[in-house]
Amino acid sequence: MTTDQIILFCLFGAVFGLLLWGRFRYDIVAFSALMAGVVLGVVDSKDAFDGFGHPATLVVALVLVVSAGLVRSGAVLLITRTLIDSSRSLGAHITLMGAVGGILSAFMNNVAALALLMPVDIQTARKAGRSAGLSLMPLSFATILGGMVTLIGTPPNIIIAAIREESLGEPFKMFDFAPVGGVAAIAGLIFVALVGWRLIPARDDGGISADDLDAYIAELVVPEGSKQIGKRLSELEETADKADVTIIGLMRDGKRRYGRAQSAELRAGDAIVLEATPDALDEFRSTLDLAVAEAERENRLRADGEGVEIIEVVVKAESRLAGRSAQSVGLAWRQRTVLLGISRRGHKITTHLRKTVLEAGDILLLLVPRDTGDDVTEWLDVLPLANRGLAVTENSKVWLAIGLFAGAVVAASLGLIYLPIALGIVVVAYVLVKIVPLSELYTHIEWPVVVLLGSMIPLGAALQKSGGTELIAGSLVSLTEGMPAWAVLTVLMVVTMTLSDVLNNTATTIVAAPVGIQMAQTLEVNPDPFLMAVAIAASSAFLTPIGHKNNTLILGPGGYGFGDYWRIGLPLEIIIVAVSIPAILFFWPL
Repeated sequence: MTTDQIILFCLFGAVFGLLLWGRFRYDIVAFSALMAGVVLGVVDSKDAFDGFGHPATLVVALVLVVSAGLVRSGAVLLITRTLIDSSRSLGAHITLMGAVGGILSAFMNNVAALALLMPVDIQTARKAGRSAGLSLMPLSFATILGGMVTLIGTPPNIIIAAIREESLGEPFKMFDFAPVGGVAAIAGLIFVALVGWRLIPARDDGGISADDLDAYIAELVVPEGSKQIGKRLSELEETADKADVTIIGLMRDGKRRYGRAQSAELRAGDAIVLEATPDALDEFRSTLDLAVAEAERENRLRADGEGVEIIEVVVKAESRLAGRSAQSVGLAWRQRTVLLGISRRGHKITTHLRKTVLEAGDILLLLVPRDTGDDVTEWLDVLPLANRGLAVTENSKVWLAIGLFAGAVVAASLGLIYLPIALGIVVVAYVLVKIVPLSELYTHIEWPVVVLLGSMIPLGAALQKSGGTELIAGSLVSLTEGMPAWAVLTVLMVVTMTLSDVLNNTATTIVAAPVGIQMAQTLEVNPDPFLMAVAIAASSAFLTPIGHKNNTLILGPGGYGFGDYWRIGLPLEIIIVAVSIPAILFFWPL
């Protein structure tokens, strides 16, 4: 091996190791590796930022904006608003939701498709009186499967099309993935709907609701002569924090004060509404010399009240809260929001809430000022677990949004216009007709994904230029020497699929696609079957909650454990390999 190859292999090894560790976010890891590559001389400084203008990066960003436009216009609501029917059997519900999720994710970002359908699925489960965990995993897998069918359905397909253009002179078209991806998606959906959901262990719902807080809601009364009289309620926050107590409101003369009443001056007889365990409540009471409220009260205490409401959200990997605590992001003073409860993998956390470091997949119960739930959710970049009444434009723009997007898809499919340009025109049109407000244009782009792609593409190009991909391909060819073509493709799929289960599928694709092309050239066969094998395998991340963002999103709401995924994911991956290899050899002959 050459010096450049050794350095690049070490860099990629460090990237994969850090991604597997998960201590640092993937975009920081990738960008750091890119900078290291420049400093070490294996990436030319003039090429260092080529990835940020790469067609694959642009298409991924534009698809996210287009997806947001379709949601905001109400186009997707036309499909989803008829789905909540708790009278359907579980199998019928999973079949319907899986089909809709698969179709949506073929034409919009599959994470966005799951984010849209997950609240629908959870509401249906609650109405039917069953655990959402029985249907959320099938829904997640269905949205991943649907993304395999089109060019824009998932980032690996976009990357592979761009790599094919660079290596072979022409990209894959919009529906070139449909024959193989469609076969894999249909086979996967049939398995998930008929058999897969039966393999999910029975678990309690991973959610947390206001009813779960009943045992922790109490009140303490300000007695006559108390030192707290005349103080503002907000002045008690420091003591409350030390005692692990949450102040959520104030009652005066038997009536709940508006909002959290933080600026109200305390009077004798005021009742402070709190959320706390018995021990914490007693510590807070004794510290401030407050009195215990009457045992019997006419009005049942609640966390929410006039001026405030409770929302339920799930933390995404890119959320402002991921890896941080509510206290460190200033949730209370920046958004006037109180964290009431946390559910992590089915286990409820109700102590030391503000200081608990939050993880992707955690479900949070938040007390927010009334009618600010959407703003708080957007600021935190979390996913609501109930329909929020998303702001949509007037109904006349529904068909305009659909028509603009459909026109771009048709034009790109027929080769009349380059796909990034077609999507760019749709984004501009959405802004001009106010389907997507200009002020929200950039908030819909997942910048960590853009940075990941922009950083990994130059590193992948450097690996290929140095002969590193040829070296990997040669090793795989030697390993499969004497095997039939289907066996070679199977080895490539299994290796790629295994990497995608534990690493980011974008990073996996950037390395695996050039290796597939090099293997084909070494064997002197058509490279397209190898690219298709990589495309299907890179998207087939079903064994772990970290292999795909959709799997992470359902971790908390479904109450799943880390080991629950492989029960349905392993047979699903075996089925995908089994049906994809014959389909590849049939539709893309060697």
